[in-house]
Amino acid sequence: MNVRRLIRTAALAGAVALATASLTACSGASAAGGGKDGRLGVMASFYPLQYLAEQIGKDHVQVTTLTKPGVEPHDLEITPKQTARLGESDVVLYLKTLQPAVDKAVEQAGVKNTVDAATLTKLEKHAASGHQDHAAEGEEEGHEHGEAGADPHVWLDPNKYAEIAKGVGAALEKADPAHAADYKKNTDELLTRLTALDAEYKNGLGATASKTFITTHAAFGYLAERYGLDQEGISGVDPESEPSPARMKDLQAIAKKDNVSTVFFETLASDKTAKTLAADTGLRTDVLDPLEGITDKSQGADYFEVMRSNLKNLQKALGTK
Repeated sequence: MNVRRLIRTAALAGAVALATASLTACSGASAAGGGKDGRLGVMASFYPLQYLAEQIGKDHVQVTTLTKPGVEPHDLEITPKQTARLGESDVVLYLKTLQPAVDKAVEQAGVKNTVDAATLTKLEKHAASGHQDHAAEGEEEGHEHGEAGADPHVWLDPNKYAEIAKGVGAALEKADPAHAADYKKNTDELLTRLTALDAEYKNGLGATASKTFITTHAAFGYLAERYGLDQEGISGVDPESEPSPARMKDLQAIAKKDNVSTVFFETLASDKTAKTLAADTGLRTDVLDPLEGITDKSQGADYFEVMRSNLKNLQKALGTK
């Protein structure tokens, strides 16, 4: 009697396991992989890629991020739990060289649908100084990302962010072909919004009294290049690098020469050096957000709101004609 009961129980368990496997195979998301309720499980390394996945994937995806709100992405350390979840994801989005710990974890995870945003647009070198005669010193002081020393802050240029959006959309279409039409539609809508944002920046910064702005770390090289501005970073592209006394003296001279009115700081990094420079030069301070994360201190709830706040702050500091 007990033997027959055991046989029936084993047979039932086997049938349930087979049915579960069949349902998972048809769900569009892997069993380990991420998504609940049949949604595609997407792991993004930090906010700009998380935002793209959410806007393009909408209800078809479940997006998680390795970099929690308030954490400076450059300094992220990966926990064992995050590494495990990364390996279970259906799609992984990251930007190689921005976060070394993420690069290592992604390499170990071996997820089939892995997208490196650095391959979707051209990365360039940007010195801490936008002025040609200071470029060598800026490059020496700045922290280099990756072997080529490329600046990873591409999302601050709406045009380059749009190129990444196209690649993310294509990756979601490939991973979940059943909803490819929706991903394509959502990508096109996002590209339209980014084109409009680019036009706002061109119109808003086309005629200003000054072209030079000083900011905590040199995250705005792509933005400055796109809209004809000169970025002067107190530190390099890494917000934790300390400026030398010579660099601080140099910035004081640049501020006087180029009629700089404002020293910008950001929400996720220390504002100590920005406020010190402002006090020494009699300048104002304001926020210029590199959009590496959204917190309750951010001047907006998402990418577009913060980018528009940045535009207004730049217009005020540069003196819109």
